[in-house]
Amino acid sequence: MGNRRRVAERRKTKPAVVGGMIAVVVVGAGLGVYALYGAGAAADERTQNTSASADHKPKVKTGPLSAAEVTTTATTFLTSWQQGRVSTAAAATSDTKAATTLLTGWTKDAHLTGVTLTPGTPTGGKVPFSVKATVSYKGLSKPLTYASSLTVVRNTATGKPQVDWTASVVHPDLKDGDTLVTGESGTPPIKAVDRDGGEITEAKYPSLGTVLDGLREKYGKKAGGKAGIELRVIRGKDSKSSDKTLVELSKGSPGTVRTTLNPRLQAAAEAQVAKQAKSSVVVLRPSTGEILAVANAGHGFNTAFQGSLAPGSTMKVITSSLLIEKDLASPDKAHPCPKYFTYGGWKFQNDDKFEIKGGTFKASFARSCNTAFISQAGKLDNDSLTKQAQQVFGLSMNNWAIGVPSFDGSVPVQSAAQKAASLIGQGGVRMNPLNMASVSATIESGTFKQPYLVSPSVDHRTLATASRSMSSGTLSQLRELMAYTAGYGTAAEAMSGVYGNVGAKTGSAEVDGQKKPNGWFTAYRGDLAAAGVVQAGGHGGDTAGPIVAALLKLGG
Repeated sequence: MGNRRRVAERRKTKPAVVGGMIAVVVVGAGLGVYALYGAGAAADERTQNTSASADHKPKVKTGPLSAAEVTTTATTFLTSWQQGRVSTAAAATSDTKAATTLLTGWTKDAHLTGVTLTPGTPTGGKVPFSVKATVSYKGLSKPLTYASSLTVVRNTATGKPQVDWTASVVHPDLKDGDTLVTGESGTPPIKAVDRDGGEITEAKYPSLGTVLDGLREKYGKKAGGKAGIELRVIRGKDSKSSDKTLVELSKGSPGTVRTTLNPRLQAAAEAQVAKQAKSSVVVLRPSTGEILAVANAGHGFNTAFQGSLAPGSTMKVITSSLLIEKDLASPDKAHPCPKYFTYGGWKFQNDDKFEIKGGTFKASFARSCNTAFISQAGKLDNDSLTKQAQQVFGLSMNNWAIGVPSFDGSVPVQSAAQKAASLIGQGGVRMNPLNMASVSATIESGTFKQPYLVSPSVDHRTLATASRSMSSGTLSQLRELMAYTAGYGTAAEAMSGVYGNVGAKTGSAEVDGQKKPNGWFTAYRGDLAAAGVVQAGGHGGDTAGPIVAALLKLGG
């Protein structure tokens, strides 16, 4: 690249056309990009310029970006960033203010020096690049290397190409509103251990990176450790994620935090989600609420604890408890399951438009008949399902304190068609595997016990409670429904070989823009309860079911 650089610096004329191609070399401060562009791109450029002159006014350029536009824009941004010319780099982006703030903080707050940015091969408007820098702070220094990418887009107002600005351009762990800071961490490190005292590390359990970040944020100061010097991602004030350490310049002394995780189940959960993309799973102990395992196929966001997804037909467990309590259904009682049912102006149907003629509620539950539940919407108040979720299952009150950030579900009060859709886990209902594992745990134990990862005795926090429990009659009928589904219904194939006191429910939730629904599965076996989701995977019995069943087979 050295010879190409010297030629480029001296050249003042337009690049030469050689063999029908234009050879372009763009270089700046050690950053080199060499690319070949077809003569057609140059011809398009000349045609536009001629047209603009003829009209005596500039025309806003439209259409796809040329390779030259992508490369030139990316090089301008990366070269300016590398040279510390923040205003020039920021001006090449779609958000000058945000880019200026983060790029200024790159040297001022993160104390990063000796930056080298090396672009890779563009794919359309996306340009990958590698970053090498040195973190230096009060006589301490360590190298920092990582890969990132940027995307060049056309400004619709000016027609000019620009870098589509997001904080992740600077570092893939950054989200908008986050900052990079080097200094005394403020939060001492922790040594997290499982229930048997074995150390928990991200290298050993890849899914637990976000969990470890959350544990440190909450218990770092309480566990008695001493802070070190680190480069950290400091989350924005509205973020639900925990701060993250990128480079440790000097070690602090960690305090120990004991969790409820079972090392055998955690290892198995990691192995199970690794087999299925976009999968997440949680395992609980119903008698106590202890979280025994949590795993996600994707490690950047803890969907298992913080996801907010429509739970599909797994929600029918909660809805069934409501219908049974109101004497609108019971396992062996005749119950309608037509192909279609219209409510609130929406026409609802069953999967593959099936119907059950002369069937019972048990048959409808086991086969997951939507219309069997939708048909009861008119007999329920708008807030009936919300109250049931809150009062019996401890959900949707935003008061869980499990030891790390989590979402405890949402069952909003709704009316008309949305109320009906909520009964089958669509509409405005949102859950995650932690929530749905807790639902099965409540059925197995008979009483809601808030899940937790760290014992409340560690920090004397108050766990959430439910205001009431189901009657013994309602509970026994629910267990009958779930047991029948595990043995003979949509969960039977996945639960084959899971013996003992078992129950299960499958679910599929349609999501706009997805070809396949999210597949859900919640189940229990003895003093174990688990739930999982596979996003865009298809039916729950085929996708999340095998993951959950494999963990239940291990026992606690």
